[in-house]
Amino acid sequence: MRRIIWTTLTALPLGLTVTGCADLAYYRQAAAGQWELWRACRPVAEVLTDPATPSELRLRLEIAQTLRIFASAELALPDNASYRAYADLGRSWVVKNVFAAPALSLEPRQWCFWIAGCLSYRGYFDPEAAQRLADELRADGDDVYVADISAYSTLGWFDDPLLNTFIGWSTGRLAELLFHELAHQRLYIAGDTAFNEAFATAVGRLGAERWLARRGGAREREDYATDYQRRREFLQLVASARERLATLYASSRSEAEKRIGKQEILTELRDRYQVLKRKWGGYAGYDRWFDRDLNNAKLAGISTYYRLVPAFEALYEREGRDFAAFYRAAEAIGRLAPAEREAQLRELSKPDQPAMLTHDLAPGAESP
Repeated sequence: MRRIIWTTLTALPLGLTVTGCADLAYYRQAAAGQWELWRACRPVAEVLTDPATPSELRLRLEIAQTLRIFASAELALPDNASYRAYADLGRSWVVKNVFAAPALSLEPRQWCFWIAGCLSYRGYFDPEAAQRLADELRADGDDVYVADISAYSTLGWFDDPLLNTFIGWSTGRLAELLFHELAHQRLYIAGDTAFNEAFATAVGRLGAERWLARRGGAREREDYATDYQRRREFLQLVASARERLATLYASSRSEAEKRIGKQEILTELRDRYQVLKRKWGGYAGYDRWFDRDLNNAKLAGISTYYRLVPAFEALYEREGRDFAAFYRAAEAIGRLAPAEREAQLRELSKPDQPAMLTHDLAPGAESP
């Protein structure tokens, strides 16, 4: 059997080197969760012809299949059996990801796995196990964030299904998610979370825009544009707070002063969100994100995942908006040594274009 690698919005490695009882328990719950998911899968064609299938689900599955065909035909993404089956897990998330960072640092903790490399989160199908790890990390003094994850990729080792956790998303966001996950199958650099997530996020957004331009209706394009603008403004807001925290933590102030300053910055962040929310006419899709675990772990995760997206967007433009050429150029950068890879991506980045968010850490993935 091939080894499984869970990534994004998810890192749940199986078949890796086991070093103790705790690791063994972790891999057991991962295997059990993946098996449960497979058991729930049904071919989309079967679900569509089932008289018991609700009409709304049937419509969403039909749209997903159109997006799946477009992904391979128009975006040069893998043409395989992924997203040709559907599974209802009976819950609103597929895995729980645990993120952690020191109380006075934005550098995320990492967990290292064979093949997948080191990742800035640890994922669980078992919510109780995720909570136990979170509690242990908090007891040691870390800031911790437990995220509900709606989708993940097995990087093409297995056929990933459509899930009830995201099938009801708006068409633009659904397109982003499917293209994002298929992008992980197209290119993945072991041990470089920032590269992998930024690349896939860029493919998701650029692909969704192309689909909407060619196949979407006026209402779908309008809804996506509104959602996109909210995400940009949200990220600008959070990036500003993160920069202030980074400056604070690097200062010569005492630990006690840093802790006080940290709370002041996070309180101001919440207040500024309320102003932004009023600008949006009361849109509350980000409320849950601000209500729980607003700390270093959450802010560090956003920076780690999305700061390089502008670089990949610039690379796409440089390659004449040709997806196949864009992938070749990204692969070439991925083959560089880590320091040189980072340098090239920094050079490509456009500082006036903030990175985007998708399903993995986007607040929209945690709210209706």
